[in-house]
Amino acid sequence: MSLESNKVFAAVLSSALLIMVISMVAESVFHEEHAKPAFTVEVASTDAAEEVVEEGPSLAELLQTADLSKGERQFAKCKSCHTVEKGGRDGTGPHLYGILGRGVAAVDGFKYSGALSEHGGTWTYELLNEWLASPKNTVPGTSMAFAGIRKDDQRADLIAYLRSFSDNPPALPEVVAAEEAAEEVMDGAAEMADEGAEEASH
Repeated sequence: MSLESNKVFAAVLSSALLIMVISMVAESVFHEEHAKPAFTVEVASTDAAEEVVEEGPSLAELLQTADLSKGERQFAKCKSCHTVEKGGRDGTGPHLYGILGRGVAAVDGFKYSGALSEHGGTWTYELLNEWLASPKNTVPGTSMAFAGIRKDDQRADLIAYLRSFSDNPPALPEVVAAEEAAEEVMDGAAEMADEGAEEASH
């Protein structure tokens, strides 16, 4: 009877040990390690991406709806140095009558900074817009101390106001429709793809 009991006990013990071994092996084989990445990659949020893509109205669009009275108020920041009337005198800065379409640094007798004198070109709507946003960034080395006008619509109002002081103001820039702009982008992308295919075939 004792021998029989020992056999039963040994069988139970062997079964228990076998189950433990099988369990340990199974855990080691199927256990998933959630490894921590060596470094974290930050992905820009959707909101941030949308902010980059979103653009406000173009200068041409803003000029179509510009407000001359608001432009006159913006000119209050400039009139301590400039005049706009026909035959107006030069002050700390040159007179601005007929500024649009006039050559850069082209007022006879006014002493411009070397940087502006060397810049060349013509005062277009686009160049004047850049200049009013930040003279020092547009023409590094300029002696003009004006910090610039940050808001696009305020610059457009001022440009429209300055445009009104001219014998023959240049035509306002044309507004490019969104469809036309998209077509231009698509055409450019197609041309680049064709060029890439040609280079690959050689």
